[in-house]
Amino acid sequence: MGYQVIIPAAGSGRRMGAGQNKLLLKVAGAPIIVHTLRVFESDSDCKRIILAVKPEEREEFERLVKEAGFKKIGAYVQGGGERQDSVREGLSATDGDGVVVIHDGARPFVTADLIKRVVQTAETWGAAIAAVPVKDTIKKVISDQVKETVNRESLWAAQTPQAFRRDLIIRAHQWALENKRTATDDASLVEAMGEAVRIVQGDDRNIKITTRNDLLMAEFIIKTEMRENANAHRTRV
Repeated sequence: MGYQVIIPAAGSGRRMGAGQNKLLLKVAGAPIIVHTLRVFESDSDCKRIILAVKPEEREEFERLVKEAGFKKIGAYVQGGGERQDSVREGLSATDGDGVVVIHDGARPFVTADLIKRVVQTAETWGAAIAAVPVKDTIKKVISDQVKETVNRESLWAAQTPQAFRRDLIIRAHQWALENKRTATDDASLVEAMGEAVRIVQGDDRNIKITTRNDLLMAEFIIKTEMRENANAHRTRV
């Protein structure tokens, strides 16, 4: 099993109010994107990483990659105005007929185990996404008034990684381009074509860093993982 991964990294950090690409913000001493890339760099099943970046930020990303010693960056492509544009450009840099993984650069806590399960499911069924069941009560609201309490039993919150057979996801993005369809994730385009997408149980720690509060949560997760690793080491010794 082997896969290529596309990581859209051309965001603006607008919702965070960072005034710069949020992936360049540091968590536990390293930029968010470095934490994310490290997971794929160390995964033996990952054969190639494709980064979609803004042209004006490419030099900065190349510097970070070089300093970190990453060897799997196979291509830099131009990040578009929308995430969908960035992924489409990334797909143009893929090759072969295996599985393509698409992962948010702002999800640094993805694990090799989760990636493997999503990729294996995509190899079997064609398309798969990580997701977690919705825990909160969901209200449908119009003009500040609750109109409906939605049954959450069948609701899942989508995450990345999302994985697809390469021919399927290329076809989905081409279909979306021709039909002027946009979506907030790639699985939605596959679904819109009438193709099935399988769910793989995700991980609550696999958060997407979007707000300032998410940065605080990320720091907490890293410190917790460091303590867990230290305790595990002491137990083995």
